[in-house]
Amino acid sequence: MTNMVRNKNKDLEIRKREKEDIKTEVYALSQSISMSAHKARRVLDQIRGRSYQETLMILELMPYRACYPIFKLIYSAAANAKHNMGLNEEYLVIIKATVNEDTTVKKLKPRARGRSYPIKRPTCHITIVLKDIPYMKNPSWKTLSGALKKPDWGSMGQKINPLGFRLATTQGHHSLWFAQPKNYSKGLQEDQKIRECIKNYVQKNMRISSGVEGIARIEIQKRIDLIQIIIHMGFPKLLVEGKPRRIEELQMNVQKELNYVNRKLNITITRITKPYGHPNILAEFIAGQLRNRVSFRKAIKKAIELTEQADTKGIQVQIAGRIDGKEIARVEWIREGRVPLQTIRAKIDYCSYRVRTIYGVLGIKIWIFVDEE
Repeated sequence: MTNMVRNKNKDLEIRKREKEDIKTEVYALSQSISMSAHKARRVLDQIRGRSYQETLMILELMPYRACYPIFKLIYSAAANAKHNMGLNEEYLVIIKATVNEDTTVKKLKPRARGRSYPIKRPTCHITIVLKDIPYMKNPSWKTLSGALKKPDWGSMGQKINPLGFRLATTQGHHSLWFAQPKNYSKGLQEDQKIRECIKNYVQKNMRISSGVEGIARIEIQKRIDLIQIIIHMGFPKLLVEGKPRRIEELQMNVQKELNYVNRKLNITITRITKPYGHPNILAEFIAGQLRNRVSFRKAIKKAIELTEQADTKGIQVQIAGRIDGKEIARVEWIREGRVPLQTIRAKIDYCSYRVRTIYGVLGIKIWIFVDEE
C-alpha cells in the first residue's frame, strides 16, 4: 500500500511539473520560409541553449540571410511571453530550436525566344521554444528539466584573426574609449586617421632610409578632454635623435589633420626591448628585402634568425602573390618551432602586411608564438 501511495504522489508531482513547464514555455512556429533547411540549421545551432538577449546580439552580428527571419520569430515569441504571460525577458532561454523541410516550390524563369528553365526553391518550417528559467534568482537552475545544453558546433573549421580570438585572455585592445552606437563609426575612422598620420610622418622623417619604421603598435586612449597616444617603437632613436622637437611637430600635424580644438593631445613614445620579436617590425624588414629584389627564402630565413635572438618559441611566415616575379601567383610559408593557433592561452602576435613591388602586390602574414600562460 505504501508503495502504491508513493507512486501516486510521484505521478502527481510529475503532472504538476509538466503543467508548470507549460505555463513558463512559449512556442513560436514560422511556416513556409523561402530558405533551405540546412542554411537555417547552421544558425539555430549557434543560438540553441542561449539566453534571449545573447541570442539577439548573435543574430545581429552574424552575416547569414537566415538570421533575419529567425530574429523576427524569436522577437515575436518573447513579446508574446511578456504581454500575454507576464514573463521577464531577462530570464528567457531558448531550450528548443528545430527546422524541418517543407515542399519545394517549382517556378519557371522566362528567357528570350520563348524559352524558360525550371527553378526549385526549397522551403522550411522553424520551431522555437522559449522557457522562463530564473537562474539569477535560483542557484540550482541546472537541475531543472530542459536546462541549457551546449550547442552542437559541428566539425567544420573556420579561420579567425588570432588577436581577436584571444581578446580578454592574453590580448588587449589597442583603442580604449566609449561612444554611443551612432557615434561609434566616427570614432573608429578617427583612430584610423590618427594611425595613418603618425605612420606617414615617421616615414618622411626617418633618419635613415632602411624602410623599417619600427612601429610595433599604436595605442589610443580617449577621454572627455584628452586623447592619449602611446607609440610603441623598436627604434625610437631614429626619430628622436637630431631633432628633439619632432614629437611636438607630430602633435601639431595630428591636430591639424583632425581639427582638434577643445581636446588636448598627448603623444608619448615607448621603446621595445626586443624589436624583432614583434611581427609588424619583422614584416617591414621582410618588405624592405623584397623591394630590393632579395630572394624571399633568404629574407624569411634572415627574419627567423632575428626572432630567435628575441627568445621566441616559434614563428610562421607566409608570403602570397607573384613571388620572385613569376607569372603565376602562389603561396609560400616557412615555420620554425611551435605555433599553437588553436590554444587560447598561448600568447600569439599576428600581423598582415602589404608590399608593393614592381611585379605587383605581395601579402605577408606573420605569426609569432611568444609565451604560454
